[in-house]
Amino acid sequence: MNDFILAAPLVAMSFLSVICIVVDALSPKPGKIPFMFAGFSLLGALLLTIPTFWYHGTAFQNMITVGGYSAFFDVLFLIGGLLTLFAGRPYIAREHFDHDEFYSLIMFSVAGMMVIGHSNNLLISFIGIEIMSVSFYVLSGYLRKSIRSIESALKYFLLGSFATGFLVFGIALLYGATGTLEFPAMHAAVVADKLNFPNLLTVGIALVLIGLSFKAAAFPFHQWAPDVYEGAPTVVTAFMSTAGKAASLSALIPVIAAVVPQTNWKVGMVLAVISAATMLVGNISAVVQSNIKRMLAYSSVAHAGYLMMGFVANNPNGMTGVLFYSAAYLFMQIGAFVIVSLIEKENDGNLQLADYAGLSKRNPVLAALMALFMFSLAGIPPMAGFFGKYYLFIAAVEAGYTWLTIVAVISSMISVYFYIGLVVTMYFKDSTDTTEQDSKPGLAGVTLAISCAFVIILGLFPQLIEKLAHSFFM
Repeated sequence: MNDFILAAPLVAMSFLSVICIVVDALSPKPGKIPFMFAGFSLLGALLLTIPTFWYHGTAFQNMITVGGYSAFFDVLFLIGGLLTLFAGRPYIAREHFDHDEFYSLIMFSVAGMMVIGHSNNLLISFIGIEIMSVSFYVLSGYLRKSIRSIESALKYFLLGSFATGFLVFGIALLYGATGTLEFPAMHAAVVADKLNFPNLLTVGIALVLIGLSFKAAAFPFHQWAPDVYEGAPTVVTAFMSTAGKAASLSALIPVIAAVVPQTNWKVGMVLAVISAATMLVGNISAVVQSNIKRMLAYSSVAHAGYLMMGFVANNPNGMTGVLFYSAAYLFMQIGAFVIVSLIEKENDGNLQLADYAGLSKRNPVLAALMALFMFSLAGIPPMAGFFGKYYLFIAAVEAGYTWLTIVAVISSMISVYFYIGLVVTMYFKDSTDTTEQDSKPGLAGVTLAISCAFVIILGLFPQLIEKLAHSFFM
């Protein structure tokens, strides 16, 4: 019973996700009741998470961790789910696809993310990844009357299944090398050099990195992201590119800590090269995009590269940077995509960058909010994005990867071109479209207000998360 109490947020979310399906089936009025049930379930799980922050331990025979950074990611995933629900309800209603399964799929994906964040065992981590991934496959093709949405789901499913094969094979090799699937036991075997088959360890690490790099859309396994993000419903894209990316990278934290000791510079160098290439390829590709969803998709690839700098550093400051940047990126990216969803019209209308010309005159509020999110994504102080990059850059320098920090700075300078370019388009270019934008975003306004508030608060008071994260890893 003590295990159930300690893991209350995860247990509650898993249980409520299943109940939501029953609510969907029995609901007499499509949309409203499942939406309210999902919202209260996510909020309830969030309240259950807060008391676990300062507890550090394991549960269910060391299969999962409780408290610490697991609780931090719980909060992140649950907030991401709530923001997506608020933005998703008016969006799918506008698309005439307000079906109940949308809300249960969001809940199941959040539950999968929480399993990943709590995993203390490679098998548990894999189960969480698959729960999240299967939910995303369905959500990508949610608008099943749209060819782009169906294409998005099919590409994601086929490539995701292929990447899963690498991940499973890598897990099998790590088990063969260390004789265990538990991260602490793996770490003990690696540090003591008591490996059953030492040669399998390196291959296993490589295959696991390939599988997780695909889920996080890191180079060179990122090619699926622009097509999937463009074709998926915009609010789903916001959710996948933020909470989904954070969940995939959170799976790397125990793996890196367990099987990549501080002295293994070869693995660190491979991660550094992947990080540098991801940042450069993502930002350079984003420069030439004319579709705003593809532009934000490629920039999302680049942000995966920034986050990987924390794993390259593999020190407390690096992990603190990962946590801070994951939180900052969640709010600024979801905010940007929600604005895209509000401006978007039927049949993929208003998705070109040129369609944003003169937005400051048609809808000054949306233009101002989009400018705020673009400044933060570009890393301009005092927004949250600036301090996220600052922590990651400092951690990389401390770990001896000064060259990687230089690449990251150059990459950030490239990103300024298209982020600020959008702001210039909104404020300094005239539009031939005289139609006023809808100034009533409905529940999506809640998502925008919360995202905007946290981008500013985390930028002005970065120590709120910094001190909390240091307590997890110091």
